[in-house]
Amino acid sequence: MPLWTCETCGAQFPDSGHPPVSCPICEDERQYVNWKGQTFMTRETLAERHRVVWRDDLGLTGLALEPSFAIGQRALLVPLADGCMMWDCVPLVTPEAIAHVRSLGGLKAIAISHPHYYGALADWSDVFGGVPVYLHAEDGQWVTRPNPSIVHWTGDQHRISDDVLLLRTGGHFAGATMLHWARGADGGGALLTGDIAQVTMDRRFVSFMYSYPNYMPLNAPAVRRIADAVEPLAFDRIYGAWWGRNIAGAAKAAFAASVARYIAAIT
Repeated sequence: MPLWTCETCGAQFPDSGHPPVSCPICEDERQYVNWKGQTFMTRETLAERHRVVWRDDLGLTGLALEPSFAIGQRALLVPLADGCMMWDCVPLVTPEAIAHVRSLGGLKAIAISHPHYYGALADWSDVFGGVPVYLHAEDGQWVTRPNPSIVHWTGDQHRISDDVLLLRTGGHFAGATMLHWARGADGGGALLTGDIAQVTMDRRFVSFMYSYPNYMPLNAPAVRRIADAVEPLAFDRIYGAWWGRNIAGAAKAAFAASVARYIAAIT
């Protein structure tokens, strides 16, 4: 039986003779159901219409679907000592993409910032031998395709290696997560934020939202919590959720200025 993928958010669902009745991620107020109604695509049809492409994005390899599909985020491959960690995920796996990731040392783990980017997490884990997929336990209810590789970590921090740390900041979702890569930016440190802190179009600031498509801002206490969570970390660079949406330098100062600007704007 086919596996099904939500055409609006890209979440994958278990195999079934019929598509799901609905997508709980899209029915949540932070997302939306497509104007033409809830629609799903089989994994095979998705692979016929789209491909996974990769390219350098400010020193990290990024992966995304072409043509763009659903939310359109790109995943990033963060180097570990013996391979790569995939940060965020995309809705499709292809033989060509698998071969390219293997050429970089293969996947050793996956971590995802929040449910909008869960994508085909089970497929990516399975093709690399069931590598762990780190999702914060606070967001466990949003998993649409359960898999034994999923690690529902708890607390505010989870260390992956000496230089890779998962940081639960909350905000966009209760378990919203960022990744701190201490060796990133030539040793200055990098913060991978997904859109928990959204890099703005001028790439000089970040901003914060509870719902992006429905224009619901995040409240000041939630933004202050995010700021407090990242304040102890050193980072000179921020990687956002889409191609080129990065702050290349002086990112910690930009983050602090962004928090002050945002709170002033909503007060």
